[in-house]
Amino acid sequence: MLYHLFTYLETEMNLSGASLFQFLSFRSAAAIILALLICLVFGGKLIAMLNRSQVKDEGRELGLEGEKVKSKTPTMGGLIILFGFLLPVILFCNLSNVYVLLMIGVTVWLGLIGFVDDYIKVFKKDKGGLRARAKLIGQFGLGIIVGLVMFFHQDVVVRYDMSRNPDVEIHNEVNRYVNYDAAEPREMVEDKAVITYLPFIKNTSFDYASVISFIGDDYQKWAWIIYIPLIMLIVTFLSNGCNITDGLDGLAAGVSIIIVLTLGALAYMSGNSIAANYLNLLYLPGAGELVILCAALIGACIGFMWYNANPAQVFMGDTGSLALGGVIASLAIVLRMEVLMIVLCGVFIIENVSVMLQVGYFKYTKKKYGEGRRIFRMAPLHHHYQKLGYSETKIVVRFWIVQVLLAALTLMILKIR
Repeated sequence: MLYHLFTYLETEMNLSGASLFQFLSFRSAAAIILALLICLVFGGKLIAMLNRSQVKDEGRELGLEGEKVKSKTPTMGGLIILFGFLLPVILFCNLSNVYVLLMIGVTVWLGLIGFVDDYIKVFKKDKGGLRARAKLIGQFGLGIIVGLVMFFHQDVVVRYDMSRNPDVEIHNEVNRYVNYDAAEPREMVEDKAVITYLPFIKNTSFDYASVISFIGDDYQKWAWIIYIPLIMLIVTFLSNGCNITDGLDGLAAGVSIIIVLTLGALAYMSGNSIAANYLNLLYLPGAGELVILCAALIGACIGFMWYNANPAQVFMGDTGSLALGGVIASLAIVLRMEVLMIVLCGVFIIENVSVMLQVGYFKYTKKKYGEGRRIFRMAPLHHHYQKLGYSETKIVVRFWIVQVLLAALTLMILKIR
């Protein structure tokens, strides 16, 4: 809202200094500071309220060290992240930007699903929480919405500099013009195709519609058949991955900070025509606004870490973890970086896969041998290391270090062609 107010003051009232709100750097810094302050100032009050209301997830008895102490810690702390994140976004972002509106919708949608899950666990005394089927329906439904927006919204386009990409194949062209703002006039083309960035291959991207090109000349119209189910899987998998990772004090929040920081850098590069052309990324008009959103989310997670660091005063619960994972997944989709997420979100993926392998192998061996066997001492993976005797702090810090390495590798891949 402040962005629109100061834009009006600058253009209509000629107010000196109002132009500051046109700079991504200024609004990003303001967003991270405000998000951090909101969490620090109001986080303690919210935790006190949760304690008074006995909002505590007793959880399951897993035989882990410190389990009884943790059962007294309040949950639903994800509300701290959500409030600290959404308010700066509403104040400092351009609310006419389709990507910003989509991210707000994703946050609220998955935040509500997580809140209902936590509510059932805490107040209904049902340790299972929201039924898996209901949760999946909610996540798939969000994936459908994200996919439809990306496929049909007129502002979701990829822009090509034809002087740098003369051989690029354009589908469903919506605009062709000359950019006179560049050092020299350049022919620019906007494309509505659902494509994604491919690492390692110069000036090449993957068009999802190419999978069904055999159906005829109008195959581009039916690309949603491939695209939307894939988006549903990505949103569901990564939101659950973050949810599963949230098992130790500071683990999910710390890993998310590193991932979102990297996505913020990718958003800046993808939303800047010069940087995008230099790195051979897909240039996405309007994506630069997501830098502010990433800054707000980083500030909110850092503020939450103030209370969530070991020993935690509050847990984020599904209210925070599902929303965090969903926003990260949606950012990757919007930035056309789905392939790179295999590297950048490696911690979430490994944690998720460890549970799938453990459950699958246990069922297989029980059917074959009459008793279930395990790959890990306990899943997800961070609990395996707890069973091996590693301290909680050591596990968390080492997971952070691995995530830093994955983030550095992700950025390095951008220049490997």
